[in-house]
Amino acid sequence: QVQLVESGGGLVQPGGSLRLSCVYSGPIFGIYIMGWYRQVPGKQRELVASIGRGGNIDYADSVKGRFTISRDNADNTMYLQMNSLKPEDTAVYYCNAPSLVNSKGYDDWGQGTQVTVSS
Repeated sequence: QVQLVESGGGLVQPGGSLRLSCVYSGPIFGIYIMGWYRQVPGKQRELVASIGRGGNIDYADSVKGRFTISRDNADNTMYLQMNSLKPEDTAVYYCNAPSLVNSKGYDDWGQGTQVTVSS
């Protein structure tokens, strides 16, 4: 089964930084593109950053210039370095594969990691 374990969240002041980690295993191993999602209560999850095996990267406009996504293919680990954090970045952050997330009947998520940005 797909296993997704996110960590690294916490409480930080505006302008601060956090580094999130995601360790993944199972059928997700061979997926080319991995991504970070976030969700706030009452809202759908949104994809904030994605990265392919070859290092091709995309960011949502809201995080561009502040967040950096990276991955270690050998260790099946993905990271999200978050700098210049804003209160609107507060959310539960999840990792997953967009191709799976967008597939019929797929609803396999980790526990997520809470990021709270507040003075």
